[in-house]
Amino acid sequence: MRARIVRIGNSHGIRIPKLILDETGLSGEVELEVADGQLIVRAARGPRQGWDASFREMAERGDDGLLDAEAIETSDWDEDEWEW
Repeated sequence: MRARIVRIGNSHGIRIPKLILDETGLSGEVELEVADGQLIVRAARGPRQGWDASFREMAERGDDGLLDAEAIETSDWDEDEWEW
């Protein structure tokens, strides 16, 4: 399927046929990427999307510990007064 690049103000754009939008499920905000001279349009990812899987992988590798664990020292107040 072909589409024409059209002028939109100071930018340019393309009209995406409804059939393609329906097939891809794209709507609202999208991410654009250029790779090897091609324009790639994909659904925009939400903030922190995929973090759960990354944290799980870190835990499996044992790479989820504090980097400065030695720097954490507890005081008498921490031991006697603080309630968890």
